[in-house]
Amino acid sequence: MKVVNSAQPLLKTCSHPASIPELFTRTTHIADDAFLNAANLDRVGAFPHQEFEQIAKAGLLSAPLDRRLGGLGLGIEAAVTRDLLHILKQFGHGNLAVGRIYEGHVNALQLIQTFGTQAQIEAYAKDVRDRHKIFGVWNAESADGVKLIPLETGRYRLEGCKTFASGCGYVDRPFVNGSLPDGRWQMCIVPMDQVATVSDPSWWQPSGMRATASYKVDFSGVELDASALIGQPNDYYRQPWLSVGVIRFAAVQLGGAEALFDETRKFLQSLGRTQDPYQEERLGKMAIALESGNLWLKGAAEFIAAYSPIFAGSPIVPHPQAEQLVAYANMVRSEIEKICMEVIQACERSVGTRGLLPPTPIERIIRDLTLYLRQPAFDAALANVGQYVLTHPTAAKSLWSHG
Repeated sequence: MKVVNSAQPLLKTCSHPASIPELFTRTTHIADDAFLNAANLDRVGAFPHQEFEQIAKAGLLSAPLDRRLGGLGLGIEAAVTRDLLHILKQFGHGNLAVGRIYEGHVNALQLIQTFGTQAQIEAYAKDVRDRHKIFGVWNAESADGVKLIPLETGRYRLEGCKTFASGCGYVDRPFVNGSLPDGRWQMCIVPMDQVATVSDPSWWQPSGMRATASYKVDFSGVELDASALIGQPNDYYRQPWLSVGVIRFAAVQLGGAEALFDETRKFLQSLGRTQDPYQEERLGKMAIALESGNLWLKGAAEFIAAYSPIFAGSPIVPHPQAEQLVAYANMVRSEIEKICMEVIQACERSVGTRGLLPPTPIERIIRDLTLYLRQPAFDAALANVGQYVLTHPTAAKSLWSHG
């Protein structure tokens, strides 16, 4: 079934960000509620609307804005990267669908604040700060992907579709990037509440992450002013910004793995199987894997904070450690994927068939996490690490030095 849609409005009684410690407290409450509600949303067509109303009321929508714009710098100020990863991990623990959509919101605001003009930054900051709009990045497409066609009036007409458009019907300001006539890739933002698009919910029939509403959307006929175009052609693919952002979704994924650990332990405790040596071994391995993941996130946050005051640096100032930062981020992404897979396998062996049946949430978390882990270009990310270490004759002890 295809439907013409626009984004649904959020609650309007929303607050501005408090302090980061206060955001931690609010995030924990929202994540706990999200966990309790996740089973109710485990169906195609669902969306965590209640959770995003709470996120808006808590000031978390505007928290990724620069402090001068009324935010707390999460995602754009390098010094608070570790705080951002903590929040993303908490949302992943509560419900991976919530974490996925919120991470996309952070990603979009980072792109605007990095590549946008001052006028664009201020306009979109007002959208999120005062109008509580949700942002996102809809970049995936198939053969019928989006094309941006320049018009004689100076406007642009869109033709084609996006796939995996997470938050369809609720994300108000998605990046809908497309190809120009010369083949270059141009970032642009579509105001979904001001245009008519056609979504195809039937396209989204996943095993997990059902509540992300990641539909296929046809943008054909939508016209945009030039002010909707962000940055220069091919800026989206510029490094290190493209690759360093992977640490955000890795944090959400690790939060899902931590939820799986907690539920595995709870299930074994309910059956009185805490003295079984094989279960002890499995839970021990899971705990070690999760701690390793947290250390990877800590290392990434420290690297980013030392690299530049702004996330991944300035687009107009080349940085001598850009390749090193990209390789490190790809290591983090690759290792956390491996850690999550190890936790899934250990969980399944620990709880057996009984633990994979409702009402336990274990099976749902495994489905969500397994699907979310299938982020694109995994092999390319791993190959990038190998390429970096093969072409830089730095001693192993100093390969990732960023002091």
